[in-house]
Amino acid sequence: MHILFLTDNFPPEVNAPASRTFEHSREWVRAGHGVTVITCAPNFPNGRVYDGYRNRLWQTETMDGIRVIRVWSYVTANEGFAKRILDYLSYMVAAVLASPFVRKPDLVVATSPQFFTACAGWLVSRMKDIPFVFELRDIWPESVKAVGAMGDSVVIRFFERIEMGLYQRAARIVSVTHSFKSILVRRGVEPGKIAVVTNGVDMIRFRPMDKDAELMASYGLEGKFVAGYVGTHGMAHALETLLEAAVLLRDRPGGEAFRLILLGHGARKQALVEKAGEMGLSNVIFVDSVPKEEVVRYWSLMDLAVIHLRKTELFTTVIPSKLFECLGMGIPVLHGVAGESAAIVEREGCGVTFEPENAGELANQILSLKGDPERLTQLRRNALEAATRYDRADLACRMFGVLEGAVRDRNFSGLEVR
Repeated sequence: MHILFLTDNFPPEVNAPASRTFEHSREWVRAGHGVTVITCAPNFPNGRVYDGYRNRLWQTETMDGIRVIRVWSYVTANEGFAKRILDYLSYMVAAVLASPFVRKPDLVVATSPQFFTACAGWLVSRMKDIPFVFELRDIWPESVKAVGAMGDSVVIRFFERIEMGLYQRAARIVSVTHSFKSILVRRGVEPGKIAVVTNGVDMIRFRPMDKDAELMASYGLEGKFVAGYVGTHGMAHALETLLEAAVLLRDRPGGEAFRLILLGHGARKQALVEKAGEMGLSNVIFVDSVPKEEVVRYWSLMDLAVIHLRKTELFTTVIPSKLFECLGMGIPVLHGVAGESAAIVEREGCGVTFEPENAGELANQILSLKGDPERLTQLRRNALEAATRYDRADLACRMFGVLEGAVRDRNFSGLEVR
């Protein structure tokens, strides 16, 4: 089967959509299928094109057997609603214009979080008369309202009508959480065409390893108990909570033993750096985004991983993908996200949950776990055992079955599968 995949994020970018798309596509290629990805020049999250790439109308490369077509888009940082909409729209148009040059795909998959990519997927499916599969990674534009980027308005309601139209027109919807599926069913989407394929972990890349000695020395971490956050520093993540917890740890007896690492970039990064300076937080270390192959070195430094999102109803439906990387690395999790993802942490016994945006509870949990090495060891064992249940290779196979079903249904309607 030949799969055409539309995504505006792809390696060397290191965010969750890029990793998921690449790792699934790599497994499909290994199984003997063809995959063509239409994406744009890598620039997330800073809005600067990566070294070795240019923002051109058309450029191609092959990555692990995946044919990658990169098209021009309006490049901007991951901040500012209007500019990001221009970014999304430009990619949508460019992806549609590039699709006629992809020969004989059997179906088109388009991934969110924003739905303009899904719009492109639907248009391509109409142009080529092939099934359209919507991979749902976020309930957008609801998430825009949830983080306060934009309130309810005529624009948002217009987007919501487009959103519902895409759900109805998709041959299949692949949701990354069970909660998203429940939301769609309540909104009238046929449950039979919605499959859940959660995020997972590349068990080859993310595995237990000793603390990186070079980085330990570089950041002065010898003898320190390290908690860390890896990922986007955006409006949705409320990382001010981590800074407030760092103040509480600093001011406790023995506070000099703690360090907090925040690795990544995003719309709130500079404000967080400035706030930490104003608070006099010498126990907080900010690290800029690093290439994907380097991320595991930073994960290795951490005795605990902190996962956090704002306290809002919508985020009870999400499962942060970094949770699965922590499982693969055997790192206990302090999980400040309520809902479906918290249930995973509790069920797998791989960490401790705390109330989102509750700095006091976060600080107390860090203190408690530092003082209980036996419990930490058990949490690590549980994490590693749980990781085997979220192996990306197995999840890719499950998603392929969904894609195969979409093509098979079309074939039964009289179309030949190439």
